[in-house]
Amino acid sequence: MSGLPGARLTARGVVRRYGGIEAVAGVDLAAPPGRVTALIGPNGAGKSTLFDCLAGTVRPDSGRVLLGGRDVTRLPVHSRVRLGLARTFQQIAVFPTLSVADNVRVGAEQPSGPRPRTHRATAGEAGGEAAEAAPERSAEQAAERTERALRLFGLLDVAAQPAGGQPTGVLRLVELARALAGEPRVLLLDEPAAGLDTAQTARLVTVLRGLADHGMALLLVEHDPGLVAELADTVYAMADGRVVAAGPTAAVLGDARVARAWGGEPR
Repeated sequence: MSGLPGARLTARGVVRRYGGIEAVAGVDLAAPPGRVTALIGPNGAGKSTLFDCLAGTVRPDSGRVLLGGRDVTRLPVHSRVRLGLARTFQQIAVFPTLSVADNVRVGAEQPSGPRPRTHRATAGEAGGEAAEAAPERSAEQAAERTERALRLFGLLDVAAQPAGGQPTGVLRLVELARALAGEPRVLLLDEPAAGLDTAQTARLVTVLRGLADHGMALLLVEHDPGLVAELADTVYAMADGRVVAAGPTAAVLGDARVARAWGGEPR
């Protein structure tokens, strides 16, 4: 859907502490363009905290986050969005009084994607480089992106209805459509299938696989091993703030250490 090239998202030695506890303890991770990367593990493993560090809502105590090879560790959320990173949340966040279409349009109107740098950053910006703003989008462009995202997720029939009256599964798709309408280069998805029925999950898998095939980098947190097995190319398994296994999906899901930490039997 995006006309922009995908970008590699990388974590290098990321640490995040809360008091004396390391919620994320030196994690290395890479989500390359054209691939679906999954992050799995039990509750409390540190997955959401790592996502927060990658998205910019939390700053690591040490380590680096790179987006397309650029150090964004100290950049705020809005700067990462302008560089092409989008995120959905485990807890659905929509504007209930706005229509479904207007919720998606919010994402379509966000400037996204890098443009050539024209100046050096002021002191305090990451790596001595400015996060340039992407060009603002015209109303026509935003409308086109909104309609495309609504169609992709099967939301055209409810586009004019208030978002607040929609069931959970539809709201999950609205949030996904809003993130995608911004045409990101990297998409972070926190339990994207939660609340979806079988048909909606099948549509989700088709859309996400298609985005990866067109070069986008996708990183998702997911608890459903069946969905991970169907969708992911690479899996990182976390426990107690650390990555305990990483590699091709079948190998990681078949690892006995992962099964013990995540629960259940090796696949």
